[in-house]
Amino acid sequence: MMACSGQNEMVISNSEAQKIVQTLVDSPLRGAELRRQAMELLDGLSSYNWSGVYRLVGDTLVLDEYVGAATDHTHIPVGRGVCGTAVAEDRNQVISDVRELDNYLACSFQTRSEIVVLIRNEGNILGQIDIDGHTVSAFDASDEGLLEQIAAVLAERWD
Repeated sequence: MMACSGQNEMVISNSEAQKIVQTLVDSPLRGAELRRQAMELLDGLSSYNWSGVYRLVGDTLVLDEYVGAATDHTHIPVGRGVCGTAVAEDRNQVISDVRELDNYLACSFQTRSEIVVLIRNEGNILGQIDIDGHTVSAFDASDEGLLEQIAAVLAERWD
């Protein structure tokens, strides 16, 4: 995992993050509908240019709900790209500049940064939240914290 250098000029405010999380906590939705709502809320953040959830099915990540341009990467083997690496290493990934990666799976020529946060239930990986940004160092610890809170809500109502 490459840490961001703190150059994220569009840091998410605590109030903005808490509003998103509270909206999801208060939502009556479950499963795919809740995941869709979460991605739509994240899409409203200025540095979030593609927001999606991948479900882990066996040893493959399968694209679930997303907001943004269509992608060819609807099935990603564990260990491949940023998403597959997150599962293989069992840890979130915060990538400052995707152009520095050898195993990057390009979804868009505009993507420069990516953050992947695992969704877990009782230690088991259910899937992940994957966010792409069009600027270098678009994501930092505040983004990871927000996505971890969202991942916890999604895990509780995964079905």
